[in-house]
Amino acid sequence: MTPVRDRVRTIGELPFVAAEVYGDRPALRARRGGVWVDTTFVELADVVRGLARGLVATGLAPGDRVCVLGETRPEWTFAGLAVLAAGGVLVPIYASSSVEECAWVVGDSGAQLVVCEDARQLAKIQPPLNRVPGPVRAVVIADGGLSALTEAGSSDVDDELARRRATASPDEPAQLIYTSGTTGPPKGCMLTHRNWLTLCEVNERTGYVRRDDVVYLFLPLAHVFAQITQFACLDAGATLAYYGGDPNRIVPELAEVAPTFLPSVPRIFEKLYTALAGAPPAAVRAVFGGRLRMALSGAAPISPAVLEFFAAAGVPVLEGYGMTETTGVGTVNLLDRHRLGTVGVAAPGTRVRLADDGEVLMSGPHVFAGYWQNPAATAEVLVDGWLRTGDLGTIDADGFLTITGRKKDIIVTAGGKNIAPANVENDLRQSRWISQAIVYGDRRPYPVALLTLDLDEIRGWAQEQGLPEDPAALAGSAEVRQLFQTVVDEVNGRYSRAAQIKRFAILDRDLTQESGELTPTLKVKRAAVYANHAALFAGLYEG
Repeated sequence: MTPVRDRVRTIGELPFVAAEVYGDRPALRARRGGVWVDTTFVELADVVRGLARGLVATGLAPGDRVCVLGETRPEWTFAGLAVLAAGGVLVPIYASSSVEECAWVVGDSGAQLVVCEDARQLAKIQPPLNRVPGPVRAVVIADGGLSALTEAGSSDVDDELARRRATASPDEPAQLIYTSGTTGPPKGCMLTHRNWLTLCEVNERTGYVRRDDVVYLFLPLAHVFAQITQFACLDAGATLAYYGGDPNRIVPELAEVAPTFLPSVPRIFEKLYTALAGAPPAAVRAVFGGRLRMALSGAAPISPAVLEFFAAAGVPVLEGYGMTETTGVGTVNLLDRHRLGTVGVAAPGTRVRLADDGEVLMSGPHVFAGYWQNPAATAEVLVDGWLRTGDLGTIDADGFLTITGRKKDIIVTAGGKNIAPANVENDLRQSRWISQAIVYGDRRPYPVALLTLDLDEIRGWAQEQGLPEDPAALAGSAEVRQLFQTVVDEVNGRYSRAAQIKRFAILDRDLTQESGELTPTLKVKRAAVYANHAALFAGLYEG
């Protein structure tokens, strides 16, 4: 059978061809009133078609940008696919974004319409809070906005919709995904229809998502990792099961959904690793529902110790590498060809090499078309057909890539020693007591660290020790400090003296998105942490 991807020219056609191929198979699964309810591929295509008609009726022209602002849920998918089906450009916005961040994305993209999840999200783009130039229309999902949009449409525009999809170029932008940005304002990555179809081809050739898979998705749909998962499921004919919105129900939902494939960020696996330490393999497998064929970790580094633990329990967690600028594609580990501690080999159809200074360079049809209305920034990263990723790495004789750090994150001590902080931070985070670890020390005599408490774990230990459970009291207690010192000493033993943590401070709260210290995929914004806690870091060099 001809793959769905080979029968389309643009990603906007994907749901309709998938409906022809997969028919009444379940495309989506979501919890409604305590029961998991399926939406078939045919039903999905019908919903998308109705919304696309409504978008045309309300004046959406080919190439117009439409933002979607909300949590991961089927309605997000309906709206996003409808924008693409109507010839528009989809601009995702993280549900956790601030008023200022929403204003930036809406204004920079020039969007004229924003699909909002509810009144709380709507408030972020309405006067007097926002600073968006020009009028911005909104559709509110919680207020029946998608139903109203469908009712506004008519089958009279079907020929126009077909014409738009038929005349669109595969090299036109399909989405502008704004990088969450660990530094500076987000930039809109122009991802073309060809980029997304390349992703589908890579998935077909690697077998990550397969036709009979059930995939549990809790990643934010504003992130490229969630988007590639969604399109891979549509292309392959897999069932996408949606996270219900309560982080405390992720583990129960895993048991209910019993996924066969699980895409995730490292922090989830790290938390489960801490919670399941010492559990028999059968119990570990049961946490994931008992059917997990493979999990994929991406978006940030993960410790090999975590991967080894799950592999020993019969739950293979493979690490891959990609970025928004590469449509989430880059290097892959496969079940029959993987190496723990690496991010795998070049994905099919992609090229990976190292610059003279060790920077990872990538080339291929997965690389983006540039930054939206920012040719200067584009010229900085696209050089002679190669994308400068900003990551440093090594490639072994078998082609496996290991990421050793970010160029901008490298710490050069006052003594001239170069230190990649990510490795030390990863090792410190493997402690059940430590949630986050941030190493500091550029142009300083030695490295220091800011550590945060894993309150779920430390409170139980505090009860056993007869200590108060208040975070501030715990962070300042001599007993907790000694506990952390033991962890730091053990980790220091793995590194040269120049890279060892000489002093550390304990923060009485975890890092948060609200404070600007974490991206929506829980990557640390190092510059923000340094700025927010400048006095703490400075104090570690006094006396």
